[in-house]
Amino acid sequence: MRSLQQPKTAVKPVTGKPLHKFFIDYSVPVNDGVFDAASFEKFLHDRIKVEGKAGQLGEAVVITREGSKIVIAAYIPFSKRYLKYLTKKYLKKNMLENFLRVVAVAKDTYALRYFKVDQDDAEDDE
Repeated sequence: MRSLQQPKTAVKPVTGKPLHKFFIDYSVPVNDGVFDAASFEKFLHDRIKVEGKAGQLGEAVVITREGSKIVIAAYIPFSKRYLKYLTKKYLKKNMLENFLRVVAVAKDTYALRYFKVDQDDAEDDE
């Protein structure tokens, strides 16, 4: 009887430049003291899945902080949309989803911004 084996998708060793490099800019909420960058970095490290396993990034995905940005360098195929999903999940977990939103400001960059509240509506109610 023949044994059926699934081909294994091995993670390539890190060589040269990353396949994808994404940025998440959180400078606006950090300046106001609303957002904790260290816990967000840890959240991403614990939740990003590589080969179906969360928290086991190895050399396939590298997360670093540079000033008021988090840089995610992926040496494997990686989706920018997945970062938006995880960022929104973090905002919901910390009850910040009513104040902050995730906005794409460039092809490879997301930024956290406050929702705009119209001052005219507040004045009309009075």
